Amino acid sequence: MYKIEINQITESKHQNDGTFLQTPFWCQFKSRHGWTYRRFNVNYTLPAEQDDNECTKSQAKQDLNKSFELAVLNRSFAKGLFSIAYIPLMPELPFECTPQKIIDQALDVSDNEENYTLVNQNLVTPETQTIEMAALLSELGNALKSYLPKNTIAIRFDPNITFTDIESRDTFNYGMKIVSYADHLKLKKNKVDIQPPDSTLVDLTADEEQILAKMHAKWRYNIRLSEKKGVKIHKYLGNDINLSEKLDKFYQLTKETNARDGNSSHAKSYYEDLIRSSSQAIDAGQDVPLISLYIAEHEGDEIASIMTLFSHDEAIYLYGASSNLKRNLMPNHLLQWTAMKDAKAYGSKYYDMYGMPPEGKDENHPMHGLYMFKANFGGQIIHRTGSWDLPLKAIYKPYSLAEKLRAFWYKKVIKKLKGR
Repeated sequence: MYKIEINQITESKHQNDGTFLQTPFWCQFKSRHGWTYRRFNVNYTLPAEQDDNECTKSQAKQDLNKSFELAVLNRSFAKGLFSIAYIPLMPELPFECTPQKIIDQALDVSDNEENYTLVNQNLVTPETQTIEMAALLSELGNALKSYLPKNTIAIRFDPNITFTDIESRDTFNYGMKIVSYADHLKLKKNKVDIQPPDSTLVDLTADEEQILAKMHAKWRYNIRLSEKKGVKIHKYLGNDINLSEKLDKFYQLTKETNARDGNSSHAKSYYEDLIRSSSQAIDAGQDVPLISLYIAEHEGDEIASIMTLFSHDEAIYLYGASSNLKRNLMPNHLLQWTAMKDAKAYGSKYYDMYGMPPEGKDENHPMHGLYMFKANFGGQIIHRTGSWDLPLKAIYKPYSLAEKLRAFWYKKVIKKLKGR
């Protein structure tokens, strides 16, 4: 279907924009923690006569030509016996989707024929592009094979496609499965996602009063309460002289949080490398994402902390931890609001809370509290496709099964045994 050209590159035009997961800074950081990576220029063409999808023909009267950069990470397992290639938040959909306003107009119908809204164009959504997207993942993966280590057993994609409701996401993924089966593309929807597929994005292009106005009233109250009770937020960068001491506190809070919630975390050296490497690059004049550590303090007690990433396009709430003490002071609300204001001042367009349980709105859901905490900051809830795999070797099947069993053991059995 596609004509694809790939060239491996060593320099990138995208240092601090787009998704942070594709930036050279993040890839170089991951390469110091068990991964390798390669960068490519990708050019692809979809000849107009190759696209027989009625929903996209309005955009395919001419050949579709696209170019983009792509970072591919690799991680080895079993002492180098095999490896997985991973492509975070790429590629994007081949065709630009119809603006939501026009889609809403097309759906605005009633029993009264006079009230019908006529939309004189084909509507293009992610769901109408499953044929093109499935083919792109399959053909791009096969084009990359010769550049990857010979022990690579699968290429894992996290496509950069977002949905505003779960039903649309599920429809898209179901369509991808059908197309993959019908066209023998071998794509597999992985049940274990690498990046959080569900999140909420707070719009930072509005002014501060507008951002606050979109929050739940109780969240605005909690922010004011935290300030009134004397909670202070301190920000630390990788070049601060007392960073080691503050990272020790952050890590202590992380262990306290893990014990409470039944989660796990990285080694302290991982967080230290992340924040220090950001400041070192910035001090050297490089335009890379800014990593910051925020700690909430009250009367000498450091009671909560978060680590964030700011880029020209996005701000990410990467990691968070809190003490069991003084939780009634709502330090986490003030931490997030402080980071949002700083991200806005930096120039980030939105603040990504980076992960939330899609079913958490249900009060009986075990992660209902986490869902409500993030959702009530007033952001747009989004849903991504999750991970799609292109198997390359037979060993992928037992590896995939082991991966599912491991996830089930830690997310279901262990947490249930601990009463969570």
